[in-house]
Amino acid sequence: MPIVDSLAFYLIAVPAVLIVGIGKGGFAGGLGILAVPLLSLTISPLQAAGIMLPILCVMDLTGVRMWLHKWDRGLMAKLVPSAVVGIIIGALTFQFVSDTFLKLLIGLLALVFSLNYFLKDRFRGSLHLPDTASAWVWSGLSGYTSFVAHAGGPPLMIYLLPKNLDKGILVGTITIYFAAVNYVKLIPYAILGQLDTENLMTSLVLAPIAIIGVKLGVWLHHRIDGQAFSKLMYIFLFFTGLKLTWDGAVMLLS
Repeated sequence: MPIVDSLAFYLIAVPAVLIVGIGKGGFAGGLGILAVPLLSLTISPLQAAGIMLPILCVMDLTGVRMWLHKWDRGLMAKLVPSAVVGIIIGALTFQFVSDTFLKLLIGLLALVFSLNYFLKDRFRGSLHLPDTASAWVWSGLSGYTSFVAHAGGPPLMIYLLPKNLDKGILVGTITIYFAAVNYVKLIPYAILGQLDTENLMTSLVLAPIAIIGVKLGVWLHHRIDGQAFSKLMYIFLFFTGLKLTWDGAVMLLS
């Protein structure tokens, strides 16, 4: 039996995994930040992260097969090394992370990235770094936030969006990048006990939804307005961030 047998969990987990899969398959994957905040409404953020990583790896296999022919190798060489550094920092600081800290961190990340989206990326526009330094800063942050909350998409997008890449190249590059990042994360997650049998069983139950989501995302890539889809998802992200930030603050003060 999967560790999570609550109906409330699956009522949230199924649409969350489906939405993340759609985002990963056809809309540059930036909606991956939704998964852990949503699942954290019903289970521990640490458990949510452990359950989601194998699901993301399944999505990556499907996504890579779809986009392997279309990605920027030069950008990948700039981004992956610093992302690995961010992952290592996340792994080394993992022992100091509590559920209270994670709720606050994930909630605040959700608020910052959703507000930045609606404020037309003013945060991104306020920074002026040389390209190589910018790549290291944002992909390093992406690696760290990806490790702690599978929320590496927004920092990466802050670096990539100003480049005005072809839509297909953008989606392909992000897909390949997160495939590399997520499979690297398997090593420290396993060492830290996040991939125990119980979490893996729950991941297995949700894996078919992940595959459906990615394929649906690829199909929708040329059929719906990506901006409208993203706007709706970031509205959900904002209110989820409010709830988690409130819960974390209450836990901290109690």
